[in-house]
Amino acid sequence: MSDPSVQHQQARPAVPVLHEQRLDEVLGAAPERGRARYRPRRVGMVWRSKVFRAGAVIVALVLCGLVILALVREQTGPEGFLVGLGLAVLPVPLLMAAFRWLDRVEPGPWRNLIFSFAWGACAAALVAIIANSFATRWIATATADPASADTLGATVIAPVVEESAKAAAVLLIFLFRRREFSGVVDGVVVAGFTATGFAFTENILYLGNAFGEDQLSGSSGFASVTAGTFFVRIVMSPFAHPLFTVLTGLGFGFAAVSARRHRARRIALPLLGLLLAMGLHALWNGSSSFGPYGFYAVYGIVMVPAFGLVTWLAIWSRQRELRTLAAELPAYAAAGWLTPAEPSALSSMRARGMARDLARHWQPDRTRGRAAARAVAEYESFATSLAGLRRRARHGAVGPDFGARERELLHHLWQRREVAAPALAHAALLTARPGAHHGRPLPTPYGTADGHANGYAYGTGYGPGYGPGHTPGNGQTQGQTHGPAPGYGPGYGHTQEHTPGYAPGAYPPPQPYGSAPHSHRRPPS
Repeated sequence: MSDPSVQHQQARPAVPVLHEQRLDEVLGAAPERGRARYRPRRVGMVWRSKVFRAGAVIVALVLCGLVILALVREQTGPEGFLVGLGLAVLPVPLLMAAFRWLDRVEPGPWRNLIFSFAWGACAAALVAIIANSFATRWIATATADPASADTLGATVIAPVVEESAKAAAVLLIFLFRRREFSGVVDGVVVAGFTATGFAFTENILYLGNAFGEDQLSGSSGFASVTAGTFFVRIVMSPFAHPLFTVLTGLGFGFAAVSARRHRARRIALPLLGLLLAMGLHALWNGSSSFGPYGFYAVYGIVMVPAFGLVTWLAIWSRQRELRTLAAELPAYAAAGWLTPAEPSALSSMRARGMARDLARHWQPDRTRGRAAARAVAEYESFATSLAGLRRRARHGAVGPDFGARERELLHHLWQRREVAAPALAHAALLTARPGAHHGRPLPTPYGTADGHANGYAYGTGYGPGYGPGHTPGNGQTQGQTHGPAPGYGPGYGHTQEHTPGYAPGAYPPPQPYGSAPHSHRRPPS
């Protein structure tokens, strides 16, 4: 009688033994990809898809927009809604243009700004209407005093609910678009767009209700409720909601530039900004309860000075970004990635705009001109990001991926260098102080009519060779080619279509470009 265990062992199929010499024989029996019966299961791949997440956010905002549209239209009526919509839209382009101007040094992507505006106009407004109505009704029922419930709701409930709902948009971009949220200006711009959207929806509601009251009472002209509401909300204080939420944005902006080791500060600063926004909002809403002149007193003593202070701080932060370019980019010019003239050109908004115009007009047709101007604009944006990254590295506010991010930005600059560098160098000469050229004629950056390029002799570091088929030469001839740049990752010494005429070297010792000079915390390269 045979042993069952032996029979069971004999029934098991043999497992192919892995021998490197016979590996091709074993794997060669596998079917082709199209004929395979077993395929990997995509577990959780839908949730990780960027398209799915973007679609989910868009659908959620659209649903909020439809609900808020129905609620506002129900409260104001069709005519009141149209009147409120027409009047409420007036300050929106001005506010958006002001915040976008502030963001011109390092423009953030439009998708973040559109999301912020839509969040404020749809999601935050919906949360505010539902929460404020519920809280006011609950207080009125509990106290049996509807008048005091309205006052308490406006001065206590509304500031907390509305500012928290608007701050959620800033928090989401701060967490999930961290690379695009790098400083104070980004916090101000994101908060400003969010509050502009919220104020737009709220103004439709207030102006529509005011028009409905005038329809019932028969009032018209400057004595109407609509005219008074328009003067207070659109003429006198279109900046009210942006001012409140910008305080929250400032908190997130200062947290973004704080050192990573200061975790308590990075949490406390946004909370402090949110509390200041709630307090100023509560003071503004409760100003009418301070007497007949309480509103004007709060407006003149608190709101206008606060608006001036925040505006000054925002403009100062914008100028600081330009000063950062002038302070950080010379290190890359010394290493050969930039010409000596580029840091001064990139730190001047006038020179940057002139460089885009020059690149556009130097091309033979409009299509190439637009492409060249876009390449210069992208070059300026990447250079600004590079300077900001290096400044944050000095203060220990970057992560372990500093070296990879620096190499990526340098690669983007190198790809656009052939078009952007001569335009910026030419703009630096044109915007230099009077007498800087010493009477010498300005060179033609992309070459003369006979196809020969002029060299730059004004300290730009460029030699012959610009234009189609040419590459920046640093005093070398066109036909010379070099390998990857010393001290840089492999493959980054080449563009997509051309081999550069020279390869930038490493930083002068003892501060290689992969490090953060004079930093108490050196990020890994």
